[in-house]
Formats: sequence, structure tokens, C-alpha cells
Amino acid sequence: MFSGKSEELIRRVTRAVIAKQVVQVFKPAIDNRYDTVAVASHAGRTLEARPVDDSESVRSALREDVEVVAIDEAQFFDDALPDLVQELADAGKRVILAGLDLDFRGEPFGPLPILLTRAEHVEKLTAICHCGRAATRTQRLIGGHPAHYDDPIVLVGASEHYEPRCRDCHRVPRSERVTPLFEDAAKTAS
Repeated sequence: MFSGKSEELIRRVTRAVIAKQVVQVFKPAIDNRYDTVAVASHAGRTLEARPVDDSESVRSALREDVEVVAIDEAQFFDDALPDLVQELADAGKRVILAGLDLDFRGEPFGPLPILLTRAEHVEKLTAICHCGRAATRTQRLIGGHPAHYDDPIVLVGASEHYEPRCRDCHRVPRSERVTPLFEDAAKTAS
């Protein structure tokens, strides 16, 4: 987060529009942080986009004459997105995706790993960690503290829940919860 992914998508789409190409832009409907019908960067730039629920919604909304398809926050899409992107590319369409490759745990996020391996060009952007190094991770904060590993993967938010972090500063504590089985065993042993 905060690396300029949406800003770069907006820049590339703007160039395609200037070139008079037929462009369609999509975003996941669950991402309503800044705008419900626009891709928005943290810097405040926006670009009209169609909110959709899944890959099939993208497919059904595509115009026949579309030349460029842009999808923001691709990590929130379903596992069918890589096949749709492949079909579009094979049909000669230019596809521009922006998304997080790692979730807050530092693990591969949604369909991004497959999309990255199939892409012809990948530009990995980084933010700046509070220590000054390149931030390749997203630190989720709950009440100012790092979220636990077993917290839900998806929590749409911005600076109120997330900070960019480098590998060394990124923290994801494992929960140290006692299972009911051990609690029951401890009671019977007493």
C-alpha cells in the first residue's frame, strides 16, 4: 500500500484515453474507501471505474470494441481472474492490473501470484517504511498494534488500518490461544 499502484494505473489509462483507445476500467465493489465509482489514488487522483463483484461481472460488462481493460485492486478478485486476463490478452486486448502481491501476513494475495507469472511486464512499486527503507510489505494495525496472523485476510482500509513496512519492520504475531481441548485436560488434571 501507498506505493502508487492506483496512481500508475490512472497514469497508464489516461495515456490510452489520450491515444483515443477504447478503455474500460473496473474495480472491486468492496473497495469504497475513497469513491464508489472511481479508482482513487491516495494522492487524490481519480478515474471513473465500474464497480464489480467478480471476474464474471467484468466479462459480462466488456464492450466488444474495448482495446484496453484496466482493473484496480486485483487482489480482491476471485480465482477466475487469471483466465479472463489470459483470454483478453490472447484476443489482443491490453490489460493493465494494479494490486497487492502480498497480504498483511506477507503471503501471496488472491489471484496475484498467477497473474504475476503470466504477465509480460511487471513493475513492482514500493512505498517507504518508517525506517526509511523500501517497504515491500503492508502492516495491518488494529488499535495501533500489529494484526494477528489469524485475523481475516480482507479488511478494506487505508492509513487508519495500514502502514507500509520493510521486511525487517513488518510484524505479524501468531496468536497464543489455548484450545478448549487443553483447557478441559487442565481442568481434569487438577
